[in-house]
Amino acid sequence: MAAIPKVAPRTVPTVRPRLEVWLWAFMRVSGVLLIPLAFGHLAIMHVINNVHDINVCFVYQRWNVMFWWRVYDALLLFLAYTHGLNGLRHVIDDYVHHRGWNQTLKWISFVGGTLVIVIGTIALIGGVRITALPAGCPPLG
Repeated sequence: MAAIPKVAPRTVPTVRPRLEVWLWAFMRVSGVLLIPLAFGHLAIMHVINNVHDINVCFVYQRWNVMFWWRVYDALLLFLAYTHGLNGLRHVIDDYVHHRGWNQTLKWISFVGGTLVIVIGTIALIGGVRITALPAGCPPLG
């Protein structure tokens, strides 16, 4: 009868969370957060207020009465756009198999997405200039 060789127990290296794990978690968290943000946006802009009444005066009054409206809009912008870009990254991985084109398209989407988020953030921080308001805007009160 042959002796059974003793094998050292296998050691499993500890795996640190990588970017993919964080992006996977981000998609779940942002998806859950986007549901009330998107439905709130639809309710405010299309149900509570008439779409025909939304103009620069409406935005000026909304953003200057409470600062939290800007935070709400910033969260909606950031979460929706980064969630969509992360989804686009998965679509590129699924359908573009050439490594060069894959990386190129991902960089183009990253740069374009960064530009849109930066421009949107500048618009949110800058707000509506008082000089740009039409003559019929009611004063803040």
